[in-house]
Amino acid sequence: SEDRYRPAFVIGRSAHCLILEGREAFDEQFVVGGPINPKTGTPFGPNTKAFADWERAHGKTVLTDEQYHLVYRMSESVRGHTEAADLLKEGVPEGVVRAEYCGVPCQIRMDWFDAHRGIVDLKTCDDLTYFESDARRFGYGHQLAFYRAVLSQKIGVWMPVFLIAVEKKEPHRCGVWKVDP
Repeated sequence: SEDRYRPAFVIGRSAHCLILEGREAFDEQFVVGGPINPKTGTPFGPNTKAFADWERAHGKTVLTDEQYHLVYRMSESVRGHTEAADLLKEGVPEGVVRAEYCGVPCQIRMDWFDAHRGIVDLKTCDDLTYFESDARRFGYGHQLAFYRAVLSQKIGVWMPVFLIAVEKKEPHRCGVWKVDP
């Protein structure tokens, strides 16, 4: 879909990749920079034909230097948050589980799973102060309840669920919530 190219979506996808999968996976999926306008010596804008051609030639999603610096600072914030870093210390990123739930074949894709700590979902947000109301508005509780239910069908145990949120603006605050069953 075209949403995958919207700047906010690109920031979210690239932040997820760098934070959860690491630098190597990030470099496989994303390239930073862009073509330079020979007349001005400055980069072409992300909405130009030259930029789109450059992205196609690289076969990866392109982040501008500014977007990359934002994603990097967000990653540093998560790594610098004691609880968030601890939740992401051991486990598997992008874990897929398939199970029948309520008579329907289902699939979930967890941002992070640790067999001892549980499910971790990473969200980017504009302002951590309003994250809890945003989480209600966007239905994150329903999403995570579904993840927990499908996973429990597969493994027979109700696992804890955590949310990590990190701001897309300075100072890139990070927060952790344990989601009640």
